Amino acid sequence: MRILVTGAAGFIGARVRAALTAAGHDVVGIDAMLSNAHGASARVPDGISEVDVRDASGLAALLSGVDVVCHQAAMVGAGVDAADAPLYGSHNDFGTTVLLAEMFAAGCRALVLASSMVVYGQGRFVCPAHGDVDPLPRTRADLDAGVFEHRCPVGGEELEWRLVGEQAPLRPRSLYAASKTAQEHYALAWAEATGGSVRRVAIAGDQSITVPRILAIHSGTRFSGGDWIGIRPSDRPMSEGPI
Repeated sequence: MRILVTGAAGFIGARVRAALTAAGHDVVGIDAMLSNAHGASARVPDGISEVDVRDASGLAALLSGVDVVCHQAAMVGAGVDAADAPLYGSHNDFGTTVLLAEMFAAGCRALVLASSMVVYGQGRFVCPAHGDVDPLPRTRADLDAGVFEHRCPVGGEELEWRLVGEQAPLRPRSLYAASKTAQEHYALAWAEATGGSVRRVAIAGDQSITVPRILAIHSGTRFSGGDWIGIRPSDRPMSEGPI
């Protein structure tokens, strides 16, 4: 199967590309090599084309014959201030819409989209006294005192975190999170408009990542489970920000 991997030089994308190649797939890797992710002097790795997903003509030249796109490319991090909003909107959201449009033009109807836990906001928290609650923002006094746990909005008790289910409401609270949420909405609208299929993959652990069985997605079957690629935290510092 011919698979286009965007962000193929990144922390996750590089490992996805390696796993798919090892499995015998014909992998086309692209990356914009953004300096804030790779450094100003980074070179394009062998076998990867330096193409920005916002470049429609660059994508069109590579999408011919592609069966599936694994979209890992994104500008990451929480954002320094509100002035960063256009960059997140341009790279993550406009770039995704260009990719989806070119996939449609090329006849590619299968997308694997890298999502993020940040679309759920702070996550799920439970108060010992009041049950599930939406946590208050951390106060400066707590941070200065070294208290980093969220507090209950009802009684001020320290909260305990819990796993977040996929049915949890989307509550992005950073520029990056807002852009990733928008990506999901664009992908869903694209799938409904084209009859294509989308698999959302959220990376939540620091030990391993899940790579979907793309053949199952391409054939129109529902994906369940995944193939595991071990990633040690020491493989590379998580300098790019939240996944």
